Amino acid sequence: MPRRKPGTLLPLEAEILEAALSAPDAFHGFGIAQALRERDGSRSLTGHGTLYKALGRLEEFGLLTSTWEDSAEAEGRPRRRLYELTREGARAAERATADQAAGRTPRIAPEAS
Repeated sequence: MPRRKPGTLLPLEAEILEAALSAPDAFHGFGIAQALRERDGSRSLTGHGTLYKALGRLEEFGLLTSTWEDSAEAEGRPRRRLYELTREGARAAERATADQAAGRTPRIAPEAS
């Protein structure tokens, strides 16, 4: 995997943010993986371990928040971690979309002038 330049998003992280823009208020990892595969086959998603590491990094950057699903909702199956896009995450997703359309590396924040 290439080294990350400070302030940039890896391709999978940008894809997750873009998919999260059209997700309901809260989404779970498996659901976002399905959305990525349906959208364009997500070339960056090589396994669920890759996905969950990327979700964790996005949360560390403040672009996502997460909580554990209410135990009443998880009856009969394991609990799931639910993720939500933060306001900054939505802005980063929009920037990532614009950056990719312009052929630039997606960034977490706009470049300083």
